[in-house]
Amino acid sequence: MPIINYRAKEINCKIVYCGPSLGGKTTNIKAIHASLPAQARSELQIIDTQDDRTLFFDYFALSLSQIRGMKARFLVYAVPGQDYYKATRKMVLQGVDGVVFVADSDAERLEDNIASLNDLKTLLAEHGYDYDTIPLVLQFNKRDLPSTIGVEKLNYELNDKHCPTFEAVATQSIGTVETFKAICSAVVDKLNADIHVQA
Repeated sequence: MPIINYRAKEINCKIVYCGPSLGGKTTNIKAIHASLPAQARSELQIIDTQDDRTLFFDYFALSLSQIRGMKARFLVYAVPGQDYYKATRKMVLQGVDGVVFVADSDAERLEDNIASLNDLKTLLAEHGYDYDTIPLVLQFNKRDLPSTIGVEKLNYELNDKHCPTFEAVATQSIGTVETFKAICSAVVDKLNADIHVQA
């Protein structure tokens, strides 16, 4: 659920980047953060874990559609993917408005992708979210590897709700901004639709 600041006329929307460990979530967040004008974002906050990182920053998106006359501020998180950080993922997913699932295109990581997506579904359900309706964008990262899985196979295995997909090479900032814009747009569209239904 978004947090509404009536005094500032802002709606704070939470976006979480999920996916298998070392799949490119951190690299995505860094690439997006670097692409934004300094006055439109906060500093990148890094919470170090043993061998992965949870990142946080917020972004005030002046160019996006308004939600009932209010500007949208996006709180963007990336969470560690290892099994033993499940509690961290669950905590960060609380209050989420949209999810980016970053899949590793390496052929050897297919089962890791499937397991991570199933973990995401479980955690969303534990918070009471409907996986079928929550805004979700899939990113197929590391498309520059010599041993990539075909996009058709990734779609078949991971895209059971037929959500938007993007191919990416996050280390080169390819596909990162496009993915981010898509999830921001999906979140705004859903919030506007929900407000219209409630009205």
